Amino acid sequence: MKNVITVAYQGEPGSNSASVANALYPANGELPCTSFSQALDAVILGDADVAVIPVDNSAAGRVADVHHLLPDSGLHIVAEHFLPIRFDLMGVAGGTLDQVEYVRSHVHALGQCRKVLREGGWRTLVSDDTAGAAREVAELGDPRHAALAPPAAAALHGLEVLRAEVEDDPDNTTRFVVLSREAAPVPQTGKPTMTSLFFSVRNIPSALYKALGGFSSSGVNLTKIESYQIGAGLNASRFYIEVEGHPGDDHVALALDELRFFSSEVRVLGVYPAHPYRLRSWSRREARQAGA
Repeated sequence: MKNVITVAYQGEPGSNSASVANALYPANGELPCTSFSQALDAVILGDADVAVIPVDNSAAGRVADVHHLLPDSGLHIVAEHFLPIRFDLMGVAGGTLDQVEYVRSHVHALGQCRKVLREGGWRTLVSDDTAGAAREVAELGDPRHAALAPPAAAALHGLEVLRAEVEDDPDNTTRFVVLSREAAPVPQTGKPTMTSLFFSVRNIPSALYKALGGFSSSGVNLTKIESYQIGAGLNASRFYIEVEGHPGDDHVALALDELRFFSSEVRVLGVYPAHPYRLRSWSRREARQAGA
Protein backbone atom coordinates (compact mmCIF):
# COMPACT_ATOMS: atom_id res chain seq x y z
CA MET A 1 0.00 0.00 0.00
CA LYS A 2 1.28 3.46 -0.82
CA ASN A 3 2.44 5.80 1.91
CA VAL A 4 -0.64 7.29 3.54
CA ILE A 5 -0.66 11.01 4.22
CA THR A 6 -4.10 11.69 5.72
CA VAL A 7 -6.51 9.31 7.47
CA ALA A 8 -10.17 10.27 7.87
CA TYR A 9 -12.37 8.85 10.61
CA GLN A 10 -15.68 9.61 12.30
CA GLY A 11 -15.26 11.02 15.78
CA GLU A 12 -12.85 13.13 17.75
CA PRO A 13 -9.24 12.62 18.84
CA GLY A 14 -9.23 10.10 21.68
CA SER A 15 -12.02 8.01 20.14
CA ASN A 16 -11.70 4.33 19.24
CA SER A 17 -11.61 5.25 15.55
CA ALA A 18 -8.73 7.64 16.24
CA SER A 19 -6.88 4.88 18.08
CA VAL A 20 -7.25 2.53 15.11
CA ALA A 21 -6.15 5.25 12.68
CA ASN A 22 -3.04 5.89 14.76
CA ALA A 23 -2.31 2.17 15.17
CA LEU A 24 -2.54 1.49 11.43
CA TYR A 25 -0.91 4.70 10.19
CA PRO A 26 1.28 6.19 12.95
CA ALA A 27 2.97 9.54 12.33
CA ASN A 28 0.49 10.44 9.58
CA GLY A 29 -2.07 13.21 9.41
CA GLU A 30 -5.56 12.65 10.84
CA LEU A 31 -8.84 14.16 9.65
CA PRO A 32 -11.57 13.84 12.31
CA CYS A 33 -15.07 13.97 10.78
CA THR A 34 -18.52 14.49 12.27
CA SER A 35 -20.16 11.61 10.36
CA PHE A 36 -19.36 8.46 8.42
CA SER A 37 -20.53 10.06 5.18
CA GLN A 38 -18.20 13.01 5.74
CA ALA A 39 -15.27 10.63 6.30
CA LEU A 40 -16.05 8.75 3.08
CA ASP A 41 -16.50 12.01 1.17
CA ALA A 42 -13.08 13.15 2.37
CA VAL A 43 -11.54 10.16 0.58
CA ILE A 44 -13.74 10.49 -2.50
CA LEU A 45 -12.83 14.18 -2.87
CA GLY A 46 -9.14 13.60 -2.23
CA ASP A 47 -8.96 15.39 1.13
CA ALA A 48 -7.84 12.11 2.73
CA ASP A 49 -6.03 9.06 1.42
CA VAL A 50 -8.04 6.48 3.37
CA ALA A 51 -10.94 6.32 5.81
CA VAL A 52 -11.02 4.09 8.88
CA ILE A 53 -14.64 3.08 9.53
CA PRO A 54 -16.22 0.71 12.11
CA VAL A 55 -18.59 -1.79 10.50
CA ASP A 56 -19.73 -4.09 13.31
CA ASN A 57 -19.37 -4.73 17.02
CA SER A 58 -19.50 -8.08 18.80
CA ALA A 59 -22.04 -6.77 21.31
CA ALA A 60 -24.08 -4.20 19.37
CA GLY A 61 -24.04 -5.76 15.89
CA ARG A 62 -23.54 -3.84 12.66
CA VAL A 63 -22.92 -0.11 12.73
CA ALA A 64 -25.97 1.66 11.32
CA ASP A 65 -25.69 3.50 7.99
CA VAL A 66 -22.23 2.25 7.04
CA HIS A 67 -23.30 -0.55 4.69
CA HIS A 68 -25.85 1.76 3.06
CA LEU A 69 -23.05 4.23 2.28
CA LEU A 70 -20.47 1.80 0.93
CA PRO A 71 -22.09 0.50 -2.30
CA ASP A 72 -22.38 3.89 -3.95
CA SER A 73 -19.19 5.40 -2.56
CA GLY A 74 -16.95 3.84 -5.21
CA LEU A 75 -14.36 3.11 -2.52
CA HIS A 76 -12.54 -0.18 -1.91
CA ILE A 77 -11.83 -2.10 1.29
CA VAL A 78 -8.06 -2.55 1.49
CA ALA A 79 -7.63 -3.77 5.08
CA GLU A 80 -9.48 -4.75 8.24
CA HIS A 81 -8.67 -4.26 11.91
CA PHE A 82 -10.21 -5.70 15.09
CA LEU A 83 -10.05 -3.51 18.20
CA PRO A 84 -10.84 -4.76 21.73
CA ILE A 85 -13.22 -2.14 23.15
CA ARG A 86 -12.53 -0.68 26.60
CA PHE A 87 -14.56 2.03 28.30
CA ASP A 88 -13.61 3.97 31.41
CA LEU A 89 -15.99 6.06 33.48
CA MET A 90 -14.25 9.42 33.79
CA GLY A 91 -15.02 12.74 35.45
CA VAL A 92 -13.41 16.07 36.27
CA ALA A 93 -10.22 16.10 38.32
CA GLY A 94 -11.00 15.97 42.02
CA GLY A 95 -14.49 14.60 41.47
CA THR A 96 -15.70 11.37 43.05
CA LEU A 97 -18.01 8.57 41.96
CA ASP A 98 -20.51 9.56 44.65
CA GLN A 99 -20.94 12.99 43.04
CA VAL A 100 -21.92 11.64 39.61
CA GLU A 101 -25.54 12.18 38.54
CA TYR A 102 -25.28 12.15 34.73
CA VAL A 103 -23.26 9.95 32.38
CA ARG A 104 -22.62 11.02 28.79
CA SER A 105 -21.54 8.89 25.85
CA HIS A 106 -22.40 7.67 22.37
CA VAL A 107 -25.58 5.60 22.26
CA HIS A 108 -23.62 2.43 21.37
CA ALA A 109 -21.27 2.89 24.33
CA LEU A 110 -24.20 3.40 26.70
CA GLY A 111 -25.69 0.16 25.37
CA GLN A 112 -22.41 -1.69 25.95
CA CYS A 113 -22.04 -0.53 29.57
CA ARG A 114 -25.52 -1.23 30.93
CA LYS A 115 -24.34 -3.02 34.07
CA VAL A 116 -22.39 -0.11 35.53
CA LEU A 117 -25.13 2.35 34.56
CA ARG A 118 -27.72 0.17 36.28
CA GLU A 119 -25.54 -0.09 39.39
CA GLY A 120 -24.98 3.65 39.55
CA GLY A 121 -28.57 4.60 38.78
CA TRP A 122 -27.34 7.62 36.81
CA ARG A 123 -29.26 9.49 34.14
CA THR A 124 -27.74 9.10 30.67
CA LEU A 125 -27.14 11.77 28.06
CA VAL A 126 -26.38 10.85 24.44
CA SER A 127 -23.37 12.45 22.76
CA ASP A 128 -22.31 12.27 19.12
CA ASP A 129 -19.07 10.54 20.02
CA THR A 130 -17.44 8.82 23.01
CA ALA A 131 -14.39 11.10 22.98
CA GLY A 132 -16.73 14.03 22.42
CA ALA A 133 -18.54 13.08 25.62
CA ALA A 134 -15.23 13.30 27.49
CA ARG A 135 -14.59 16.74 25.98
CA GLU A 136 -18.07 17.89 27.01
CA VAL A 137 -17.47 16.79 30.61
CA ALA A 138 -14.13 18.62 30.68
CA GLU A 139 -15.77 21.78 29.31
CA LEU A 140 -18.58 21.61 31.89
CA GLY A 141 -16.16 21.19 34.78
CA ASP A 142 -19.03 19.83 36.86
CA PRO A 143 -18.37 16.74 39.06
CA ARG A 144 -22.01 15.70 38.61
CA HIS A 145 -21.23 14.85 34.96
CA ALA A 146 -19.12 11.88 33.86
CA ALA A 147 -18.37 10.24 30.51
CA LEU A 148 -18.03 6.70 29.22
CA ALA A 149 -15.09 6.96 26.84
CA PRO A 150 -11.96 5.12 25.66
CA PRO A 151 -9.04 5.31 28.13
CA ALA A 152 -7.06 7.69 25.87
CA ALA A 153 -9.74 10.36 26.19
CA ALA A 154 -9.07 10.88 29.91
CA ALA A 155 -5.50 12.06 29.48
CA LEU A 156 -6.39 14.03 26.35
CA HIS A 157 -9.02 16.09 28.19
CA GLY A 158 -7.50 16.16 31.66
CA LEU A 159 -10.14 13.92 33.22
CA GLU A 160 -9.84 11.47 36.09
CA VAL A 161 -10.78 7.81 35.71
CA LEU A 162 -13.45 7.09 38.32
CA ARG A 163 -13.85 3.44 37.34
CA ALA A 164 -11.86 1.55 34.71
CA GLU A 165 -12.96 -1.08 32.17
CA VAL A 166 -16.71 -0.87 32.76
CA GLU A 167 -17.80 -2.53 29.50
CA ASP A 168 -20.31 -5.36 30.01
CA ASP A 169 -18.42 -7.86 27.87
CA PRO A 170 -14.64 -8.23 28.37
CA ASP A 171 -14.46 -9.71 24.87
CA ASN A 172 -16.20 -6.69 23.33
CA THR A 173 -14.58 -6.11 19.94
CA THR A 174 -15.24 -3.76 17.03
CA ARG A 175 -14.21 -4.52 13.47
CA PHE A 176 -12.97 -1.61 11.35
CA VAL A 177 -12.28 -1.50 7.63
CA VAL A 178 -9.92 0.76 5.72
CA LEU A 179 -11.38 2.34 2.57
CA SER A 180 -9.39 3.76 -0.32
CA ARG A 181 -10.13 5.28 -3.73
CA GLU A 182 -8.05 2.56 -5.34
CA ALA A 183 -8.06 -1.17 -4.72
CA ALA A 184 -4.92 -2.66 -3.23
CA PRO A 185 -4.26 -5.87 -5.19
CA VAL A 186 -3.62 -8.82 -2.87
CA PRO A 187 -1.29 -11.48 -4.34
CA GLN A 188 -2.71 -14.98 -4.48
CA THR A 189 -0.14 -16.51 -2.12
CA GLY A 190 -2.34 -18.90 -0.19
CA LYS A 191 -2.29 -16.68 2.90
CA PRO A 192 -5.67 -16.13 4.64
CA THR A 193 -7.63 -13.60 2.63
CA MET A 194 -11.11 -12.08 2.83
CA THR A 195 -13.37 -10.99 -0.03
CA SER A 196 -16.25 -8.57 0.48
CA LEU A 197 -18.91 -7.94 -2.15
CA PHE A 198 -22.43 -6.70 -2.87
CA PHE A 199 -24.93 -8.41 -5.12
CA SER A 200 -28.57 -8.24 -6.18
CA VAL A 201 -30.35 -11.42 -7.24
CA ARG A 202 -32.34 -11.84 -10.46
CA ASN A 203 -36.12 -11.77 -10.22
CA ILE A 204 -36.64 -15.54 -10.53
CA PRO A 205 -37.91 -18.15 -8.04
CA SER A 206 -35.38 -19.25 -5.40
CA ALA A 207 -32.75 -16.91 -6.83
CA LEU A 208 -31.07 -16.21 -3.48
CA TYR A 209 -30.96 -19.91 -2.60
CA LYS A 210 -29.44 -20.75 -5.98
CA ALA A 211 -27.03 -17.80 -5.93
CA LEU A 212 -25.59 -18.86 -2.58
CA GLY A 213 -25.62 -22.55 -3.40
CA GLY A 214 -22.27 -22.30 -5.14
CA PHE A 215 -20.54 -21.37 -1.89
CA SER A 216 -21.79 -24.56 -0.27
CA SER A 217 -21.03 -26.85 -3.19
CA SER A 218 -17.56 -25.31 -3.62
CA GLY A 219 -16.69 -25.48 0.07
CA VAL A 220 -16.36 -21.71 0.54
CA ASN A 221 -17.06 -20.40 4.04
CA LEU A 222 -19.52 -17.49 4.05
CA THR A 223 -18.74 -15.47 7.19
CA LYS A 224 -21.36 -12.73 6.81
CA ILE A 225 -24.55 -12.04 4.85
CA GLU A 226 -26.74 -8.98 5.32
CA SER A 227 -29.60 -7.59 3.24
CA TYR A 228 -30.38 -3.96 2.44
CA GLN A 229 -33.44 -2.51 0.79
CA ILE A 230 -32.66 -0.38 -2.26
CA GLY A 231 -34.65 2.84 -2.04
CA ALA A 232 -38.30 2.95 -1.00
CA GLY A 233 -41.10 0.56 -1.86
CA LEU A 234 -40.82 -3.11 -2.71
CA ASN A 235 -37.69 -3.05 -4.83
CA ALA A 236 -35.26 -5.94 -4.79
CA SER A 237 -32.85 -6.17 -1.88
CA ARG A 238 -29.11 -5.78 -2.14
CA PHE A 239 -26.96 -8.25 -0.21
CA TYR A 240 -23.57 -7.76 1.39
CA ILE A 241 -21.44 -10.87 1.97
CA GLU A 242 -17.97 -11.71 3.16
CA VAL A 243 -16.22 -14.94 2.28
CA GLU A 244 -12.98 -16.61 3.29
CA GLY A 245 -10.65 -16.83 0.32
CA HIS A 246 -9.26 -15.02 -2.72
CA PRO A 247 -11.32 -14.60 -5.93
CA GLY A 248 -8.45 -16.27 -7.76
CA ASP A 249 -8.75 -19.45 -5.70
CA ASP A 250 -10.41 -22.16 -7.81
CA HIS A 251 -13.17 -22.94 -5.29
CA VAL A 252 -13.93 -19.25 -4.71
CA ALA A 253 -13.96 -18.54 -8.45
CA LEU A 254 -16.49 -21.34 -9.01
CA ALA A 255 -18.74 -19.97 -6.25
CA LEU A 256 -18.57 -16.45 -7.71
CA ASP A 257 -19.41 -17.74 -11.19
CA GLU A 258 -22.60 -19.31 -9.85
CA LEU A 259 -23.40 -16.17 -7.88
CA ARG A 260 -23.11 -14.05 -11.04
CA PHE A 261 -25.35 -16.41 -13.00
CA PHE A 262 -28.25 -15.89 -10.61
CA SER A 263 -27.58 -12.19 -9.90
CA SER A 264 -28.37 -8.99 -11.76
CA GLU A 265 -25.40 -7.25 -10.16
CA VAL A 266 -22.22 -8.45 -8.44
CA ARG A 267 -19.63 -5.96 -7.26
CA VAL A 268 -16.46 -6.91 -5.39
CA LEU A 269 -15.91 -4.29 -2.72
CA GLY A 270 -12.55 -5.48 -1.51
CA VAL A 271 -9.98 -8.27 -1.35
CA TYR A 272 -7.72 -7.90 1.68
CA PRO A 273 -5.58 -9.88 4.14
CA ALA A 274 -7.42 -11.48 7.05
CA HIS A 275 -6.58 -9.74 10.33
CA PRO A 276 -4.69 -11.80 12.97
CA TYR A 277 -7.73 -11.62 15.29
CA ARG A 278 -9.76 -13.45 12.67
CA LEU A 279 -7.00 -16.04 12.28
CA ARG A 280 -7.14 -16.79 16.01
CA SER A 281 -10.91 -17.23 15.69
CA TRP A 282 -10.40 -19.64 12.79
CA SER A 283 -7.86 -21.64 14.84
CA ARG A 284 -10.33 -21.95 17.72
CA ARG A 285 -13.05 -23.05 15.29
CA GLU A 286 -10.80 -25.69 13.74
CA ALA A 287 -9.84 -26.95 17.20
CA ARG A 288 -13.50 -27.34 18.14
CA GLN A 289 -14.24 -29.17 14.89
CA ALA A 290 -11.29 -31.50 15.43
CA GLY A 291 -12.51 -32.36 18.91
CA ALA A 292 -16.14 -32.89 17.85
